[in-house]
Amino acid sequence: MAPLVLQLVVLGVALAAAALIVISFVAFVTAVKMPHLYQHEDEKFFLNARGQKETLPSIWDSPTKQLSVVVPSYNEEKRLPMMMDEALDYLEKRQKQDPMFTYEVIVVDDGSKDQTSKGVFSSRGKNILMADADGATKFPDIEKLEKGLNDLRPWPDHMAIACGSRAHLEKESIAQRSYFRTLLMYGFHFLVWFLCVKGIRDTQCGFKLFTREAASQTFSSLHIERWAFDVELLYIAQFFKIPVAEVAVNWTEIEGSKLVPFWSWLQMGKDLLFIRLRYLTGAWRLEHTRKKN
Repeated sequence: MAPLVLQLVVLGVALAAAALIVISFVAFVTAVKMPHLYQHEDEKFFLNARGQKETLPSIWDSPTKQLSVVVPSYNEEKRLPMMMDEALDYLEKRQKQDPMFTYEVIVVDDGSKDQTSKGVFSSRGKNILMADADGATKFPDIEKLEKGLNDLRPWPDHMAIACGSRAHLEKESIAQRSYFRTLLMYGFHFLVWFLCVKGIRDTQCGFKLFTREAASQTFSSLHIERWAFDVELLYIAQFFKIPVAEVAVNWTEIEGSKLVPFWSWLQMGKDLLFIRLRYLTGAWRLEHTRKKN
């Protein structure tokens, strides 16, 4: 009996190793290199507040605003207006209290990673906030993120990131979820920890604040275009030893999510595995960015 069990164990290990080799090969040969973010001619300019045509700024330029707010928006005609009302109300009040405070809001008309990166790369802010269009996080909580950034000083190479987090609401959310969705949530958290990102409990909250230098380094290295791109973003940050603060924020479930529970989680699980394998096999490589003209 013992020899049979041993043979089955050896066979199981061999099959698992073979499967891992095959998956690694598939991950390697299907890896897509960093795409060049091409701009059409009419995307190289914008109209300023006076209606004058100006060259679109670049993240490689020196900052001219204190804050840039980048809002990825895809079919968000119902949720975006409320989020924008809250954001602009806060920003205008803050500017009245502090005339030295300057800001811009960039609404990206496509939720994909490429377009979000374009928004970040066109930012003029010293700090850059990536905020989801659903308005699930209260916009004034940006002050909590700013404090989180300041608490990380001194910043290596002026790079730091503060991530909004819903981890403190986990017990409440579990009570409202089905057992199946809770199982999916724990499975995803385990895969994030095991494969990609250590020490950050909530990688998916769409409320993240970057120093300009951290944004240029991380976004210029991104490959993933779907929901798991937040994980790759933080994987890149940890690779470059960029300090990251996880900050509890006020968060409310907003109807209209594009996330389909089972299939989206399955896709994210595949993306997490492929992120790890593609970096391990050298299909994707990370290099420090240099300031461009």
